[in-house]
Amino acid sequence: METETLSAARREALLSLLDDPSASVRRALLAHFAHVGPAVAPFLQAVARGPNRVLAHHATWFLDELKFTDPVAEFRGFIRSLNYELETGSLLLARTVEPHLDVGGCCRSLDAIAARCLELIAEPSSAREKCRVINRVLFHEWGFHGNVEHYTDPLNSFLDQVLARRTGIPLSLSIVYLLVAGRVGLELEPVGLPSHFVVGCFTDDLPFFVDPFERGIFRDADEVLESMRSGSFVPKLSDLAPTPVREVLCRSCRNLVSHYTAGGELGRARLFAGFVEEFESTYERHVQP
Repeated sequence: METETLSAARREALLSLLDDPSASVRRALLAHFAHVGPAVAPFLQAVARGPNRVLAHHATWFLDELKFTDPVAEFRGFIRSLNYELETGSLLLARTVEPHLDVGGCCRSLDAIAARCLELIAEPSSAREKCRVINRVLFHEWGFHGNVEHYTDPLNSFLDQVLARRTGIPLSLSIVYLLVAGRVGLELEPVGLPSHFVVGCFTDDLPFFVDPFERGIFRDADEVLESMRSGSFVPKLSDLAPTPVREVLCRSCRNLVSHYTAGGELGRARLFAGFVEEFESTYERHVQP
C-alpha cells in the first residue's frame, strides 16, 4: 500500500472519499485504513503535506485517529524533501509541539482575514494600497501586534498560537502577513534582516518594506538601511533581498532554540537545534556538485 504502488485510479478513489461529508463513509474509510495498517501512512502523509488544504486537513485527521502520525518525523521529512512552502512548513513546525492543532482552523482564520481584506480592496489598487488594507484589517480590526512584553515566549513563533493570541515576534507576524497577502493575490517576499524581519514588495519600480511588528509601518530601502546602522550593523544592499522559505523556517527554529534555552526547556531547545542541523545539512548536500 506504499504511495508509489497505488494505481492512479486507486489514488483518485481514496482522495475522492477523504473529504466525503457522510459520517458513515468516514467510518468505513477509517475502518479500511485501520485494516490495512501502518502501510497506509505514507499515502495519507503525502496528502497531508500536499497543496490541497482541504484534503490535507482530512488526511491529518485520519492520521491522528489511526495514531500513525509522528509530527517530528513529518517535519524532518518536509525538511529533506526540499519542497518548501511557507504555510505547510509553518503548520508542520507548529505540530511538532502541538500534534493535535486544528490545521483546518488555522487555514480558515487566514481565509477569513483575507476575505475581509478583499471586501475593502477597490480595484484597480496598487501594491502599496493593498498593503494599507491588510494593515487596517490585521492590526486595527483583528488587533495583531508585536509581543514586546514577552518577546522570548516560544509560543510567539508558532503559527497556530500567533493566530489565536494575535501576537508574535517579527518573523511570525511577517509569516501571517505573507499568507494573507498571498490569499488576496499580492506578491510579497520575506526579508530576513540581520536583526529584524520584515516583508518586502519588489513589484513596483522602487521596492518598499512593511514591518508587521510595528503594525505595518512602511519603509523604503534607505530607511531600512538606516535603521540597521542605528542598531550597530554595517548594512549591505544584499540584506534587503528576499529570504528563501528554507531560511525563514530555519530561522524560526533558531529563534526557538534561543527562546527555549532562555526558558530552561533544554529538551525542546535540542529538538529545534536538531531541525536547524537538518536544514543546514540538507542544503549542503543539495548544493554540492
